[in-house]
Amino acid sequence: MMIARWQFTAKFGRKQEAIDLIEEWNQQIGAQTNIDVSKARIVTGSVGVSEGLVENEMEINGLKDLDDFFSKIASIKMHGEWGPKMGEVIVSGSTRWEVFRVV
Repeated sequence: MMIARWQFTAKFGRKQEAIDLIEEWNQQIGAQTNIDVSKARIVTGSVGVSEGLVENEMEINGLKDLDDFFSKIASIKMHGEWGPKMGEVIVSGSTRWEVFRVV
């Protein structure tokens, strides 16, 4: 099993909007993928990390699951419409994926 985390920095004063958009994405877009996003966790920065940091963390079986996930979201029209809304509340260039192996 692996953990895939999509992380970004929310603009000052807009973290809750970003969290709301991630929750919307999980329910309406992520639910259409091969990954069970009902178990996804959203975590935010608190101590020792940027307070604006937000991560959407999900379990995957392996990197093929993540590759299939990326292919699927690219084909979902709602994902393309959601992106510009998200772009308004996050710091440009702050997004990244991290993948961890569970031992």
